[in-house]
Amino acid sequence: MSDVMRQVSVEKVVVNIGVGEAGERLVKAEKVLEMVTGQKPVETISKTVNRDLGIRVGMPLGCKVTLRGEAAEEFISKALTIREMRVPIYSFDKEGNMSFGISDYTDFEGMKYDPEIGIFGMDVSVVLKRPGKRIAVRPLLKRKVPASHRVDRNEAIQFMKDKFQVQVIE
Repeated sequence: MSDVMRQVSVEKVVVNIGVGEAGERLVKAEKVLEMVTGQKPVETISKTVNRDLGIRVGMPLGCKVTLRGEAAEEFISKALTIREMRVPIYSFDKEGNMSFGISDYTDFEGMKYDPEIGIFGMDVSVVLKRPGKRIAVRPLLKRKVPASHRVDRNEAIQFMKDKFQVQVIE
């Protein structure tokens, strides 16, 4: 591709474990995320009330880690290796982002099952971008990124095939 402003790249990767409650399970989930990603996780907090599930506003429900740059691309490679480089087409949304799940942290290379921790799965969300997104986040003269400059579903699929050799399943 000759135009630098049209090149797609990975903006960030968010790895999330939803526990649904505070306490011991949340501490174990944070430990798992730190082992898998090498970064300290942040708690995710409830913003709504759900009486059926016993959830209140401000209650910790899970944890997440945001990876950027080379760390993000390395994690995508590891996570896709677990998925055997196969991702269903419904994992891509219309804005060119991709999400998939990993059922057990022990699938990662070098991770062993710890009976004290148990089994934790995680959600992986990959956000793709093009250069020039700054116009939407700058403090002065904010503007929307034009539709022609956003990453769409087909471009995201092509990027993942080219960069990570992903096989997209229809």
